[in-house]
Amino acid sequence: MKPTKMKSLLLILTAGTTVLPASAQQKKDYPIQPVAFTHVHVNDQFWAPKMQVNAAVTIPYTLQKCEENGRINNFRMAAHEVEGGTLSQFTFDDTDVYKVIEGASYAMQVKKDPAMERYIDSLITIIGKAQEKDGYLYTFRTANVKKPHEWVGSKRWEKEEDLSHELYNSGHLYESAAAYFEATGKRTLLNIALKNADLLVRDFGPGKLQIYPGHQIVEIGLVRLYRITGNQKYLDLAKFFLDVRGPKGDAYNQANARVVDQKTAVGHAVRATYMYTGMADVAALTGDQNYLNAIDKIWEDVVYKKLYITGGIGATGNGEAFGEAYQLPNMSAYAETCAAIANIYWNSRMFQLHGDAKYMDVLERTLYNGLLSGVSLSGDRFFYPNPLASMHQHQRSAWFACACCISNMTRFLPSVPGYVYAQNNNDLYVNLFMSNTADVSLKATKVTLTQSTGYPWNGKVDLTVNPAKSSTFALHIRIPGWAVQSPVPGDLYRYMDAPKAAFKLLLNGEPANYKMVKGYAVVERKWKKGDQLTLDLPMEVEKVLANAKVKDDVGRFAFQRGPIVYCLEGPDNKDGLVQNIMVDKNAKVTTAFNKDKLNEIQEISVEGTGTKRQLNSDELIEVKQNVTAIPYYAWANRGPSDMTVWIPYEASSARPQPAPTIASLSKVSSSSDNPRLLEAIRDQYEPADSKDTSYPYLHWWPKKNSKEYVQYDFAAAQTVSESAVYWYDDQPWGGCRIPVSYQVLYLKAGKWVPVEISSDSGIAKDQFNVLKFKPVNTKALKLEIQLPVEQSSGIHEWKVK
Repeated sequence: MKPTKMKSLLLILTAGTTVLPASAQQKKDYPIQPVAFTHVHVNDQFWAPKMQVNAAVTIPYTLQKCEENGRINNFRMAAHEVEGGTLSQFTFDDTDVYKVIEGASYAMQVKKDPAMERYIDSLITIIGKAQEKDGYLYTFRTANVKKPHEWVGSKRWEKEEDLSHELYNSGHLYESAAAYFEATGKRTLLNIALKNADLLVRDFGPGKLQIYPGHQIVEIGLVRLYRITGNQKYLDLAKFFLDVRGPKGDAYNQANARVVDQKTAVGHAVRATYMYTGMADVAALTGDQNYLNAIDKIWEDVVYKKLYITGGIGATGNGEAFGEAYQLPNMSAYAETCAAIANIYWNSRMFQLHGDAKYMDVLERTLYNGLLSGVSLSGDRFFYPNPLASMHQHQRSAWFACACCISNMTRFLPSVPGYVYAQNNNDLYVNLFMSNTADVSLKATKVTLTQSTGYPWNGKVDLTVNPAKSSTFALHIRIPGWAVQSPVPGDLYRYMDAPKAAFKLLLNGEPANYKMVKGYAVVERKWKKGDQLTLDLPMEVEKVLANAKVKDDVGRFAFQRGPIVYCLEGPDNKDGLVQNIMVDKNAKVTTAFNKDKLNEIQEISVEGTGTKRQLNSDELIEVKQNVTAIPYYAWANRGPSDMTVWIPYEASSARPQPAPTIASLSKVSSSSDNPRLLEAIRDQYEPADSKDTSYPYLHWWPKKNSKEYVQYDFAAAQTVSESAVYWYDDQPWGGCRIPVSYQVLYLKAGKWVPVEISSDSGIAKDQFNVLKFKPVNTKALKLEIQLPVEQSSGIHEWKVK
């Protein structure tokens, strides 16, 4: 921890750089301050085990993977301790090391770990050796390899507005350095960060380089250094990087307009929300009202029109970006884990600015659903996108070449207790519900709060208040929007049924005297030791409807209980299928706590109908069945499966199980590198057009200018005479186009022979390409495809008759 002398002394870090005690730092700031997570000791049955898994499994695992996948070797090469060799894949890979150091620092603040601290110290030594004399730290340039990465310019900062990520790396370095300093009191990494930041101050600013960061986060990191040192130049540079952005850049990284003129969320969702977080920080510390006006409008755009029911943001994988208003597809939802984390950072800041519970409502929804889904229960398998529907094509991965979401999760989870409480003079906010003991210093007195609850499975929260001396202050207890018939602010989602039970608030066993202010039940009184507040929230299962403008959710509802959004998953339902299930909107629902399933969950049960098609008939076969729903965050912990969050209650929205065909009964193989996509070409879901990503599709990206194949092997010989292919083509933005050519071959006497064509509709997108040929009796059929010279290709569906 920090040396005790730091409370009264300035610590000399580098020449001319000091660390200030909090009382001597900046005057302007957020009116509401979070109670630091080091003062909130969680002993909760839900969150404590998850934070323990992160500390014991995820952080060591990620460090190991950083070693195995070249992240740490990048620094050794830049330090010239290793000559030759190759760098890892992406220019931002340095940040994985920084982020996991940050996560380890937070974890060590919760529980000391001398062995981990020694290992981190060894990494910091390597990082220091990789830094150039003037403070520049960017392994992809300093390693001086023979063939530099194509994203690296011929000189420093040359490609920063594009893809070099030099400033992005710096931002995560600063966050990491601050965290390690706060955890250990050691200044080695902080000195490295300050040396780098001083270089940025020398190189950028009015009259110097007028360049904005290609990927935002350096703004947040510079503010962090300003808070530690009180040095105005770091805050000034953070504001400069925001003010120099736009208006002649790309919407992809929010440079299409000056930041103060932006009103809607556009482009890459992670870059955007990191920027909005940085704008909130700078606004709080400078009082710039124009920043506040902009992020207020953008927040409404996101929450009213672009937010998934899980709290996920970023609808499209094309640019990992926000879509248009109400564009919220489920199967192809991107909803990146990093975007969920950034969304929490942003909403936390918005609450600190405005003191309104609606921001914490969005934060809680994201925390329990779209963020927590990003890591497996075991702590060593991960999601990058977090879709709201799947047909076996999504599976948790042990690692990603772009591992930003994994390292980001390591740094976020230990900090969860820091979102529970906040304060402003004698106003004490209770924002999240989990069992803990917290120490808070209010203006009137020090207070120990003890929270006891079975949340999120149980809605009863007991809060014991122990002030050091009897004092008057106000407790602001958040009443979640979901508990008062408002799933989210705005009209993007609503409950299907009429209002049910109301919440109850008791003080020492009697109804409490409170007033509602901005979503909080405010109890102001002279508190004495042993006072107890009891909040009882209604834990009814609600059926949530989306705004009619969200076309993907028409005729469907989602289950929610408390803060938890539910999904249907194959392992819990008949035949492992859920896409074919329909549930009456008036069906009665029951719940049961299952302590032996998925690390303890509350399950939902309801009667539904499974539907399937028959050959040569429009009549559906309908079978009554019990339907089970589990918390969305827990899905895909039992392997890839069928899954959906939004459940049809109207037949027009249902997707009956297709009738068996020659193709669906065959074995599929392909030269594609992704075997999980093989089922897509015979799932009998026809796309709206060639770029439709509502259902799975097979592709060969990033291969190009090569010959590829896909093959059906039949259980017994079949007589076939027609092939119909629907190509995947995601122009203009994606990397797939219709192929240059293709041919159909059949297996004859162990050899592949081209079919004799009788008619050919040609190669075109947005339609089935039909090839009729002389009937053949065969046990296998193959498509051979020639990819374009500069693009790849893909297939939505391949029918055989």
